Amino acid sequence: MRIGIDATPLIGRLTGVGIYTSNLLSALAEDWPEDELAATAFTWRGRGGLEAVVPSRVSVRSRPAPARALRAMWATVGLPHVEVLSGPVDVFHATNFVLPPLRRAAGVVTVHDLSFLRYPATVAAASMAYRELVPAGLARAAVVVTPSQAVAEQVQDAYAVPSDRVLVTPLGVDPVWSTTLPPTAPWRAALGIPTEYLLAVGTLEPRKNLSALVAAYAGLVADHQDVPPLVIAGGAGWGAELDLSAIPRDRVVLTGHLPLPDLRSLVAGATVLAFPSIDEGFGLPPLEALACGVPVVANNLPVTREVLGDQADFCDAADPLALADALLVAVTDPHGSADARRAHAAGFTWTRCAEATHTAYERAVALRD
Repeated sequence: MRIGIDATPLIGRLTGVGIYTSNLLSALAEDWPEDELAATAFTWRGRGGLEAVVPSRVSVRSRPAPARALRAMWATVGLPHVEVLSGPVDVFHATNFVLPPLRRAAGVVTVHDLSFLRYPATVAAASMAYRELVPAGLARAAVVVTPSQAVAEQVQDAYAVPSDRVLVTPLGVDPVWSTTLPPTAPWRAALGIPTEYLLAVGTLEPRKNLSALVAAYAGLVADHQDVPPLVIAGGAGWGAELDLSAIPRDRVVLTGHLPLPDLRSLVAGATVLAFPSIDEGFGLPPLEALACGVPVVANNLPVTREVLGDQADFCDAADPLALADALLVAVTDPHGSADARRAHAAGFTWTRCAEATHTAYERAVALRD
């Protein structure tokens, strides 16, 4: 099989979808015949850098075209077919929600979450286009892949997709997380980060529910002066700025976006990782924290229960008191052991994700034929 893959998420700063696409492509390339994987980018800007960010065994076949114009044409006239841009392929895998029109290829599309449908007030305006683009892609796709069973069920319920056309391909954790050391004292000093700290990781946007974390921490630090400071690591997103006025200045640090090696060290050194998101498709940050042996407090969602199992503490993150109580327990009497957390995270690998995705490709060809 010749597989075309949408590698647009690899261009520029990697988001969660970019991390997924990068690791999936690398894992597929390990076992796939050379030149039978083709990466395509649906963009005008940055297209020339694609060769530098894909594995050497992956070819790059991409014709320059502006992304917005492409999406508008796909939505209105159903052209151009993806093969015009990617070259002839047996399967085309749309890694980021939007499956273009197809000529002969079998289509596979990854739907990471349905936040645009379930919690529209928490997503950026650009994501609202998914309300039209995703159903169109689902109609074209032979197989839909999701990162979790929770999202698979949501897709089936929302769009009446038959169960034999939906396949769960759980994400993985790079083994380097389990051996990452905490940050050095000079590095922490340069960023103003103390020896002990509570940590949240995520883009500063409403879906991550960081305002609830700030409210919970403000109440917690008012009653418990010895609780570690709060560190929030993540690049600027959209929405209102976090109101930190209720927290003493020396008790909260915003690092902004960090390079991945620095982020790993920051996570490895955390006392607790808080994950209060309103909605997620998988939730890599808390699983990566478990890989570091770090205790996790997460919002009680079906997907966090599915991914984190019994290795995290769960609470209703919409309730600041419940979140504060859970954080205090995790600081003073953390759940489980570091070894058990690492063992749980080790069960999630990108090799398994690639194997499940390969199954999706085979199923897509069989359903098309």
